[in-house]
Amino acid sequence: MLERGLESVSLTVLVPVYNEEGCLQRFREAMDAFLAQSPVPTQVLFVNDGSTDNSLHQIRQICQGSAGYSYISLDCNHGLSTAIKAGIDHSQTTHIGYIDSDLQTSPLDFMLFFEHLPHHQMVIGIRAKRKDTFIKKRSSNIANGFRRYMINDGIQDTGCPLKIMDAAYAKRVPFFDGMHRFLPALIQLQGGKIKQLPVQHFERYAGYSKYHLFNRLWGPLLDTFAFRWMRKRYIRYGIAEEFVNQPVANGHF
Repeated sequence: MLERGLESVSLTVLVPVYNEEGCLQRFREAMDAFLAQSPVPTQVLFVNDGSTDNSLHQIRQICQGSAGYSYISLDCNHGLSTAIKAGIDHSQTTHIGYIDSDLQTSPLDFMLFFEHLPHHQMVIGIRAKRKDTFIKKRSSNIANGFRRYMINDGIQDTGCPLKIMDAAYAKRVPFFDGMHRFLPALIQLQGGKIKQLPVQHFERYAGYSKYHLFNRLWGPLLDTFAFRWMRKRYIRYGIAEEFVNQPVANGHF
């Protein structure tokens, strides 16, 4: 029996992938454990972002041999924001989740999110006791602090790769390169409510991070100024009253 408020909820979990061949089989095992417990109809959508290793081959094998898994493959490497946008564009469910395939977060922590979905348009994790390198944690803290200071969105860990969004809000997000850093703020821009919850965090299972000190600090700095510019010009309105007459037929009144 579904929890109250979840009767009409369905979920697509987006998994952007760029050169993660060492993680994908283990990731599928972790995701299978979540799919077996999910209280709502759930599917997984891999978004291969132009991987040059064996990732696409493994994704094909997973999707062909496991119910509930699908994939799209982009024509080349476009970056995380484009991969997320492509996934949102191809999702048909009421809610859209997001997780990385590097196993630094657990799909099972999505189970904590469901009770908050009826009353929030996004639920996002906060990585507790992060298992990253000192440089990675320090650069992330600086970028998060600068973003909060400049846009005052109140989001503690916008970079946490564990999110569920109301699809109607996600599909209205104004996309731009770097927008993945501002998904919670972009949901807020539409009047959406955000819930933040502590989640587990682990060391990377295999492979390496695609981000370094330069793009962890300089990219977010520029993107924050771009977001502030866009927020000032963002158009949002509601209809207070409406009367729609029938169209004139054959030129007769």
